[in-house]
Amino acid sequence: MKTIRLREGKERSLLRRHPWIFESAIAKGGGDSGETVRVEGHDGRFLGWAAFSPASRIRARVWSFDEGQRIDAGFFHATLARAIAARAWFDIQSDGQRLVHGESDGLPGLVVDRYGDVLVAQFGSAGVERWKPQIADALLQITGLAQLYERSDASVRALEGLPAATGWLRGDAAASTERTIREHGWRLTLDVAEGHKTGFYLDQRDSRRRFFETTQRRGFQRVLNCYCYTGGFTVAALAGGAAHVTSIDSSAPALERAAAHVALNGFDPARAEFLDADVNAALRRFAQEGRTFDAIVLDPPKFAPTAAHADRAARAYKDINRIALGLLEPGGVLFTYSCSGGIPPELFHKIVASAGADAGVDGFIAERLMGAPDHPMTLSFPEGDYLKGLVVVRRS
Repeated sequence: MKTIRLREGKERSLLRRHPWIFESAIAKGGGDSGETVRVEGHDGRFLGWAAFSPASRIRARVWSFDEGQRIDAGFFHATLARAIAARAWFDIQSDGQRLVHGESDGLPGLVVDRYGDVLVAQFGSAGVERWKPQIADALLQITGLAQLYERSDASVRALEGLPAATGWLRGDAAASTERTIREHGWRLTLDVAEGHKTGFYLDQRDSRRRFFETTQRRGFQRVLNCYCYTGGFTVAALAGGAAHVTSIDSSAPALERAAAHVALNGFDPARAEFLDADVNAALRRFAQEGRTFDAIVLDPPKFAPTAAHADRAARAYKDINRIALGLLEPGGVLFTYSCSGGIPPELFHKIVASAGADAGVDGFIAERLMGAPDHPMTLSFPEGDYLKGLVVVRRS
């Protein structure tokens, strides 16, 4: 077994059970890509078993802090089974669920989502890439499913020195990649081969439900859904009774699917308008035209993947929130989100507050929102807190 030894003083994060070991923390030792190595403190004491990644700044990711643990096929089967069983703790109103959420489930770099009868996996680290066959077999055995699609095409693969990989890992290679899932009584379609992430934004499931409930309770009539993708919030607003929903995205295929979702769920197409446009430009045009809305959703893509991008991202978030707050009627509600890991919750609050000040809009935060519970954040891995949302009510 190969060993890496840490520099003096670099053991603290591992003693708090944080799973990442950065290149700068290692005094000596190494291994092949994905190889399990023994991690020792500067004094030689055991700290953990980790997967080594020679190409990444995160040079090793811990599998276990138990010196007696064997990292083998049995370990992965047991860890996967524990993660999947944990989803029974949550009231998930959908057959689209996240079954494995990387570090939060003790499997750094691995994401597994279930869409009805198909599993979709992303192998985002050298460690899980090395154990891919064993992980795939265990997933099918535990879930009893036969189809497993790989969507290892996220940019993080390049940081690990791994090429992108997509396609069927298990099951019928000629099977359709289209699926229809149920969510809160609505029907939504996706393509596991082409959709964002693993095919859909499961992390916003509870936020969509909250937007439906708020629309229903407050009687929103004119709703604006920005960065609408395939229209999850649009469906939620229509289900809540909104008279008209304007949805904006820069992807024509996504808008086509969003329009299809309106019909699939039995809503009058005349209640929905879809704009293929840049959101920032559209918001500015609405402001010039004097259009206003009772509720606005801002769910943009990741502006800041890391803290190094935070300053530029903060300006982008502030700009769209400033214009959106100005488009709200008094008493109107803004559901605004950031999925950027480089923007912590307290900074996002400051950004939205600054946007309100610049817009001359007074308001209060009615709620703070986060990702659905099948995307857990653990006590020892705060980096898992990537999705944050604020519900802002305009007072004047």
